[in-house]
Amino acid sequence: MMFRLLGVVVGGLMLSGVAVSQVEAGEKSPRVIIDTKFGSIEITFFPKKAPNHVENFLKLARSGFYNGTIFHRIIPGFMIQGGDPNTKDDDVSTYGTGGPGYTIKAEFNNRSHGRGILSMARSQDPDSAGSQFYIVVAASNFLDGQYTVFGKVVKGMDVVDAIVSQDRDSRDLPTQRIEMMVRVEE
Repeated sequence: MMFRLLGVVVGGLMLSGVAVSQVEAGEKSPRVIIDTKFGSIEITFFPKKAPNHVENFLKLARSGFYNGTIFHRIIPGFMIQGGDPNTKDDDVSTYGTGGPGYTIKAEFNNRSHGRGILSMARSQDPDSAGSQFYIVVAASNFLDGQYTVFGKVVKGMDVVDAIVSQDRDSRDLPTQRIEMMVRVEE
C-alpha cells in the first residue's frame, strides 16, 4: 500500500497534564520539535480540528517512533514528506509504504493547506493514515477536504525550505539521508 499524496505527482496522549502553547483562538496543544541536520522545525497542533491525528502524532513522537526516520519525499514548490519507519532501513523500494501497524480515520476539516501546514499522508483509502506526514511549502488548496490537516510550522520554515531544495532522484527521494529526531515540548 503506497502512502503517496494522490493526484499530486500528476506531472505529482494524552493532552492533559502538559504545558501547552496557543495555536488558534481557544485551541491549545503541546509543541513538537523536529531536529534535522539543517536545523529545527517547531510545530503546533489543531486538537479541536483533528483530535485523533494530534493524539496519534504525539503518541508516536513520545515513543521515539519517528527518531531515525527520514524525509523520504521532497517536491519543490509543494511539500516534504516523512514518518515512514521503513526509512530506518536501506531498502529504498519500501520507502513510502510503512506505518505504525494501524490506521486512523480521516478528520477532514476546514483548515486550508497553506504554506507551513502539517497534514497526514495516506493511501487511496481516506481512513488509511498512520504515521506518515507532510509539510507544505506552498499553498496546496487542491488537497483541502481530502487530507487531514492537524498542525502547522510556527518556527523553522527556512529548514523546511532547505530540505525541499535538496537534490532528489526520480522518485522524489533526496539523494542524501535527511534524518529526523522528534521531541515533544511538554
